[in-house]
Amino acid sequence: MKTKKPNAELIWKQLEDQLAPQLRLSVIDRTVYAHLLRHSRLEGNLRHRFSILGMARSIRVSTGPAREAVRRLAAHGALRMVQRSKAGHVVEVRLPDEIRGVRLKPIESRPAAKEQRTCAPAPVNLEEADFFQTKPLREAIHARERGQCFYCLRSTAPSVRCLDHVVPQARLGRNSYRNLVSSCMECNTQKGETAAADFLRRLYRERRLTATELAARLRALDALTSGKLRPSLAT
Repeated sequence: MKTKKPNAELIWKQLEDQLAPQLRLSVIDRTVYAHLLRHSRLEGNLRHRFSILGMARSIRVSTGPAREAVRRLAAHGALRMVQRSKAGHVVEVRLPDEIRGVRLKPIESRPAAKEQRTCAPAPVNLEEADFFQTKPLREAIHARERGQCFYCLRSTAPSVRCLDHVVPQARLGRNSYRNLVSSCMECNTQKGETAAADFLRRLYRERRLTATELAARLRALDALTSGKLRPSLAT
């Protein structure tokens, strides 16, 4: 069933800036939704047929979390389950503005953004700031890593990067610049609640980091937690 292809850039901004915070989507929820969205609405199709196993392999997560993410997205109304069977599922993927209960604010146009920059911003206390709270603060963390995943050092496009808590929120990790890094979605998902140093050693064992890179990443981790990797904020 063909539909008009939506504006992919606008959809991504709505997902990251509004949909994910309102629905409290986990990283796996966002990854599953983005995967299904990409293979349906962004290709002009309302419905998409897939298997949990095939999707899980594609986004590199285990089948259990992938299946739970599909259930949560369906409960939120982001997906409508048309058919469920052992052979595969068929879903209708809804765009952010089609999900009931989600309130989307208009994306600011460039003139409006320019007008905002003329106003003097309030000073930010780096040690007390919640770097998950606003887009400029989140972007400051991404900019600090210069377009690379903090863990595997791969270049990350905006569509496949996210913020990762070095100390997971489940273990009372804060949204401080000392505890947030720019990460590719793959590392974010695989790390989970693993200690950051242990995850870096795992990447070395999997030959995704060299011995030199591992040593440098461990030093960077120490520098991060001690407050030496301060993000640059526009003034």
